Amino acid sequence: MERNDRGTPPPELHHEAPSTPTARPDASAPAVDRAQSLSEAELTELAEAAAAAIMDGGGFGWVKPQPRDTLARYFRGVLLVPERSLFVARLDGTIVGAAQLVRPPRNNEAQAFSGQLMHFFIAPYARGHGLARLLIRRVEDYAAAIGVRVLNLDVRETQETAIHLFEAAGFVRWGTHPAYAQVGGRVIAGHFYFKRLAPTARRPKGP
Repeated sequence: MERNDRGTPPPELHHEAPSTPTARPDASAPAVDRAQSLSEAELTELAEAAAAAIMDGGGFGWVKPQPRDTLARYFRGVLLVPERSLFVARLDGTIVGAAQLVRPPRNNEAQAFSGQLMHFFIAPYARGHGLARLLIRRVEDYAAAIGVRVLNLDVRETQETAIHLFEAAGFVRWGTHPAYAQVGGRVIAGHFYFKRLAPTARRPKGP
């Protein structure tokens, strides 16, 4: 490009072509993002989705329905824990599911390369839109970007849909605990999985 004595382009080159408007994301499309803060309305949506998942028997440590304010307080606390990253799934702009990436505490250097995928759920009324697969991919991408090389998870043997989902996503079962959980007076086995993540040069934004 030609330049004048001041090192700037000639005046006739200052004109720019008209910019094309940038398309805005479709708020109605299924989406997953890492939540660093949530409004009270979003916490209410998340609590409602978690309650529905608990009543459906999936994806959470609770086995009995919990008050919505209890669940909202729980998620409010999750956002304060440095070792936990909360991911929320949205459908039509409303939070309908979540998952957590849990990293070892700083004093556990031996396992600093690993992470745990926990409390994974999609509310029953929001299934069938590909959100579960998208949620897994989003957690994996973020985990790989912050240096996690092995992602672990565990699941009750009764959660067959989740088991098929994780195995289809490439998680490998390495063991079974015969007395993993107790639900409704019944002792249930649990399966343990891992997946190796490829290194990535991309670093995620934010803490």
